[in-house]
Amino acid sequence: MSKTKTTRYDIAEHLRSPEEMAAYLEACLEEANGDAAFIAKALGDIARAKGMAQVARDAGLSRESLYKALSGERSPDFDTILKVMAALGLTLHAEASHG
Repeated sequence: MSKTKTTRYDIAEHLRSPEEMAAYLEACLEEANGDAAFIAKALGDIARAKGMAQVARDAGLSRESLYKALSGERSPDFDTILKVMAALGLTLHAEASHG
């Protein structure tokens, strides 16, 4: 019986357009249940898809601090989230919850 080989799935390799990136972030926001580190990790996936060095420059952050902030191991400052979202070309919006 032969072993099945699997490869690691990296979402960053599949986020090609701004629309796909926005849809991915929207889905992650819905699934996060208030987990800021989960959302930060999703932003990190999008940043990797766009190129971390460019996103770091556009956000005014060092590449190292961007990696740390979006690792999913901690919750970054809200200011950092806003800078990264702007660098990614994404906007934050609010809507009334029904419930």
